[in-house]
Amino acid sequence: MPASDPEKLIAKADKLTKLSLTRWSADWRNATLLYEEAANLFRVAKKNEKAKEAFEKASKGQEMLSSPWDAAKDMESAAALAKELGNWNEVSDFYRRASELYMECGRPQPASDALAKAACALEDTIPDAAVQLYNDASTILEEDGKEQMAFDLYRAASSVYIKLEKYSDAAASLLQLGLAADKCNATNSQCKAYLGAIIVYLYAHDFKQAEKCYNDCSQVDAFLRSDQNRCASKLLSAYTEGDIEEIKRLAQSNTVSNLDHVVIKLARKLPTGDVSVLKTDAAKEEEEPLDENDLT
Repeated sequence: MPASDPEKLIAKADKLTKLSLTRWSADWRNATLLYEEAANLFRVAKKNEKAKEAFEKASKGQEMLSSPWDAAKDMESAAALAKELGNWNEVSDFYRRASELYMECGRPQPASDALAKAACALEDTIPDAAVQLYNDASTILEEDGKEQMAFDLYRAASSVYIKLEKYSDAAASLLQLGLAADKCNATNSQCKAYLGAIIVYLYAHDFKQAEKCYNDCSQVDAFLRSDQNRCASKLLSAYTEGDIEEIKRLAQSNTVSNLDHVVIKLARKLPTGDVSVLKTDAAKEEEEPLDENDLT
């Protein structure tokens, strides 16, 4: 039996969805089956553009049949083909639509996964859109009380921010990871995230912010008693003392080597600026005489 002609299947399906004098209502059930069959045949034949369009039509058909789960699946298939074609805006749009459809049927996990797939696809081409997708994906999981499943999303977002040289945003993502880990009692992940954020600030040569981050995180008892806290404390001390060798030694320590790969790469490049300035500033503060008239 010869294989079906996908072009004819599409034409037949289109006809079933159009109203006429003899057809007073669209037959979406049969049309959708035909669209999906055609889409799969086009995909096997490597006719990705036509396969993508057929899956779009199939997704619409599933929506008309009040089946958001199947509509989402077809939309994800269209998104994957858009990725193969390098149609990056469609990749984002289609995966977002799939995510919305999954949410319609009360499935936050696949809804988040769809956004994460889009983000991963866009990291190299539209990184700003990628981080927004990662953030939106993690928000879905947070709102569903599944923070632990968002850890990798925070890490991925911080990695893209670092590539974009948006170090404050990268540190913020790591701090969000720390907060999510705190809710899950994932102490090790929490402490590693906090040390990672401090290292990111040091790499950006923002010592004041690194110090503030350290002080804020040290309010958390689990971090205060951790190896990561001790490493951060020694790093900050080495900076104030202008001890470049000690900074480099700490960057090679086991505590740092157990952090995420992207943070380790930053740590191994420390120090990035002139730490002698910090030493001079610290010395000035120590030498300043006490003004008895200054009560502030």
